[in-house]
Amino acid sequence: MSYIHGYDPDTLREQIDPRQCKDRLDEIGEQRSLPALLERVWLLKVLGKLDDSLVLSELSVRVARMAGTRKDLLRARILHASVLQIRGAFAAAEQELTTCAYEAEGQNWNGIAAFAYQHRGKVFFESGDFVSARADFKRALFLRQEAGATDDQLESTLLAIDAADRRRSRSSVAS
Repeated sequence: MSYIHGYDPDTLREQIDPRQCKDRLDEIGEQRSLPALLERVWLLKVLGKLDDSLVLSELSVRVARMAGTRKDLLRARILHASVLQIRGAFAAAEQELTTCAYEAEGQNWNGIAAFAYQHRGKVFFESGDFVSARADFKRALFLRQEAGATDDQLESTLLAIDAADRRRSRSSVAS
């Protein structure tokens, strides 16, 4: 079941049903498996509980480092960076996402690399660097196509490219 019902075309943030996400968070409870931790991090993030999300994302990175695979660790680090981004720590998020994207690409894990580029693009987008955001979204689109991504994933990336183009043209007109 997808909890994402779309993306805001101006902010690129997920559009969710808060009640549905709260219910899922209650259902997961205090489970400590890595998949449950990662889902809780994301749910807390989209519900705006950023302090709790940050603490839990740091825990999920530690758990993935101790008991997960390299792919698990990359996913946890990318999610952690997305929490940093929402909190406005753009430089830290960008650095973490860059490292994750390069490592995933080096391993030919295109789906994970695309996930990292998509999120790094959002960091650039929120910080006003629409040229870099567009470049990352384009890279994510290519990698997602290579990985055989779902139509929803491709559509979210195309939306992000379009949003970066619109914002870039608006900012160049205003200059």
